[in-house]
Amino acid sequence: MSRIGKKEIAIPTGVTASLNQDELLIKGPKGELRLKIHPHITISMENGIIRVTPLSEKDKSDRALWGTFSKLISNMTQGVTVGFKKQLEINGVGFKANLKGSDLILEVGFSHSVEIKPPAGIKFTVEKNIITIEGFDKQLVGEIAAQIRKKRKPDPYKAKGIKYIDEIVKRKAGKTAAKAAA
Repeated sequence: MSRIGKKEIAIPTGVTASLNQDELLIKGPKGELRLKIHPHITISMENGIIRVTPLSEKDKSDRALWGTFSKLISNMTQGVTVGFKKQLEINGVGFKANLKGSDLILEVGFSHSVEIKPPAGIKFTVEKNIITIEGFDKQLVGEIAAQIRKKRKPDPYKAKGIKYIDEIVKRKAGKTAAKAAA
């Protein structure tokens, strides 16, 4: 039995959910999200509660889909009401981020600045060396944050680059530390 899949998902006030044959649509104050439903999963809605059930509780792949779809629907309801955000930190001499309209401009040690245009539903904010990515689609917010981090990953020797705010970069000793130990 899936512990996550067994949980009922309550639809918050101000959120509407509609179920077509193989697609779930959830609308809220922040936007609307769609989810294509796998054929091995059935979704039922009654009295403002969504229940997810698998085709077979004994099949391992169906149980995995059960928990996955339950969590995806839960994230959708949270996204259209509260939203999601990820924060990135820029470290390094001369490294900085600016906003040009809604676009994010990164200066991270290249001969040119890197411009990132936000997709629909994503908003960037910059405060000193912290970049905040906000949106109502959890997957899209995480994907954009990963793409920004990929522009200049944190260096383990000097700890400069773009990292998640809660990420810990393990520092490595350089060549001079190895010579001093010998």
